[in-house]
Amino acid sequence: MEKDFKQLPTSIIKIAMYGPESTGKTTLSKQLAAHYNDEWIPEFARDFLQEKWDKNKEICTEEDLIPIAIGQVKLENEAVLKAKKFLFCDTNLLVTKVFSDIYYNRCDANLEQAAREHEYDLIFLTNIDVPWEADDLRDSPDDREITFETFKKAIIANGNPYIKLKGDVTSRYEKAVKIIDELVLAKQLGFTSSDYVAMYKKKISVTSIQKQLQFFKDGISKVNLVRSAVKNDGISVYNEQEIKSYIQFFDENKQNLDIQKFVPASGAASRMFKFLSEFINEFDVENDTINSYINHKKCTELSVFLVGLKSFPFYPELKQKTIEVYPNYFEKEREVRNYLLIKTLLSKEHFDFANKPKGILPFHQKEDKIVSPIEEHIKESIFYEVPNKKSKIHFTVSPEHQSSFEKITKQHENVAITFSFQQETTDTLAVNNDNTPFRNDRGELVFRPGGHGALIENLNQLASDIIFIKNIDNVSQNHMVDIVKYKKLLGGILFKLQQQIFSFLQELESESVSIEKVSEIKLFAQKQLHIIFPNDFEMYKKSFQIQYLFNELNRPIRVCGMVKNEGEPGGGPFWIKEENGKISLQIIETSQIDLTNEKQVQIVNEATHFNPVDLVCGVKNYKGEKFDLTQFVDENTGFIVSKNKNGKPYKAYELPGLWNGAMANWLTLFVEVPLVTFNPVKTVNDLLKPAHQPENNG
Repeated sequence: MEKDFKQLPTSIIKIAMYGPESTGKTTLSKQLAAHYNDEWIPEFARDFLQEKWDKNKEICTEEDLIPIAIGQVKLENEAVLKAKKFLFCDTNLLVTKVFSDIYYNRCDANLEQAAREHEYDLIFLTNIDVPWEADDLRDSPDDREITFETFKKAIIANGNPYIKLKGDVTSRYEKAVKIIDELVLAKQLGFTSSDYVAMYKKKISVTSIQKQLQFFKDGISKVNLVRSAVKNDGISVYNEQEIKSYIQFFDENKQNLDIQKFVPASGAASRMFKFLSEFINEFDVENDTINSYINHKKCTELSVFLVGLKSFPFYPELKQKTIEVYPNYFEKEREVRNYLLIKTLLSKEHFDFANKPKGILPFHQKEDKIVSPIEEHIKESIFYEVPNKKSKIHFTVSPEHQSSFEKITKQHENVAITFSFQQETTDTLAVNNDNTPFRNDRGELVFRPGGHGALIENLNQLASDIIFIKNIDNVSQNHMVDIVKYKKLLGGILFKLQQQIFSFLQELESESVSIEKVSEIKLFAQKQLHIIFPNDFEMYKKSFQIQYLFNELNRPIRVCGMVKNEGEPGGGPFWIKEENGKISLQIIETSQIDLTNEKQVQIVNEATHFNPVDLVCGVKNYKGEKFDLTQFVDENTGFIVSKNKNGKPYKAYELPGLWNGAMANWLTLFVEVPLVTFNPVKTVNDLLKPAHQPENNG
């Protein structure tokens, strides 16, 4: 009997339909066979049991299951020999096994083993959301949900690669075709069916994985810097009178617009406390001194931290908790007390600051109140507040930390606050150093978050007219007047630019636009938006010029606040030459630059400004329709980084940065703003800077 259950070895792609009765398995099998012009096999049990009913009005018995199973395997093996590339199976032995369990509470050992061992490239679990169709053999219209759950549990327990199909006949068919086409591509790339299902469940397309693998293989091309963006050559500078005019324009127009603030806040504070974590892991409290550790490790950060310890807003609570945890605290020498304070600060049982998001940490102390970055962002949002209307702020957070954010935000009912998570669909594949997929101990593919650039998907979900963007750690408890002043400046510039751009786009859309107007629009694009046109642009036909201008102007727009670079690590604004020869203004990270090229290094050394500290974005077109922001990403500007998991090295691909490649094809204007608007907290010691200390202390 065992040989009767054996599947013939084959390279044919076999797709099995699996699910309770009357869930569309036969219909789908026929549709797919017709689409791919290949073979399908029916459910052997139907003809077998129909004949039994027609002859003697007898229904299925337990004794029928073995001949049914043998007949099904025979049909499959015969069809495999005729199939060209695909075989679609109306059912499989696991269906027979589950029905045996349901009706007879047991299953023949040979049948059970065969059902467990049979392999298919993919199994479609057909849902019960199609109408029940009665016939002579179907007898369970009332227990469909229970039966379906039994089928689902069985396939999960069996470990088969499966995908659930639901919806009407047409949508199931269309979905199945798309899945099968992707499965074929995945197999061509060397992935297994289980790998493909893992991608599918994360909603990561195989084509995106294919692109990532190509990036790993070929590397990511370095950018071609033309020159640094500097004052009056890519970076606009405004005098006080102009600033006042734009601020007034902002205040006059803000009540007519839906304005929102977007704050990336999902990252943990691990880097902020990195040097303290290393200290706790490496320091031998019994045999070493902190001074010798600082000298040996050249860890000046630890020295700064200890000198400023009492100035941190969390110090009083930290000291109190440390005394509570270590009752003999005051009996210890000063160095040991410092060690215990740091240990308590990082301990998972107590403060666990390194594993918490920056947004909820105590950054500032105002009188008797400890203030988090979340609250500073809420306070800052007053600059676009209008009467009888709540300010809107959107935070991107990690799912496990949302409740911690909500604990703080629920105290601020005057602000409309929303949250989103970085989508799994933006996760990227990890690979070994030889570019083969990196797998965990269970042999599964390893995916990791796609980095800061993944948040373009979150930004794309917002429907406000104007969106201000600012990092969670760029806050200050001082200088609020100046910070608000320059936010309004950026907003006013954007409003005014948009008005003019929208007016021009409407004129370009009309058939009556004159060549003089075309020249005027071109001059505006050159002077105000720094768009570089081909040298022979005027030689083109008028219709081509109009279409060219329309395409250039009909894009999302960002106005970026840029500060002078005073040694902070990171990228900055540059003029670059794209692969098609076009020159444009971009924000470039150091990792995108070929630092072995002397000319490129010289351009970097001539840079005067840092990454944007504030952005204001217009994400709707001249008709008021929201742009699909994912259509303006330069996918060739991602990053390949080296990582380590449980001692095993691997490479990972990070998506183009949020205000780097993710906004590469936006209209871009860089505006100089003062350093007082840039107060990032990259390490805990940054909290000792004047911007983060009470004004009477700093």
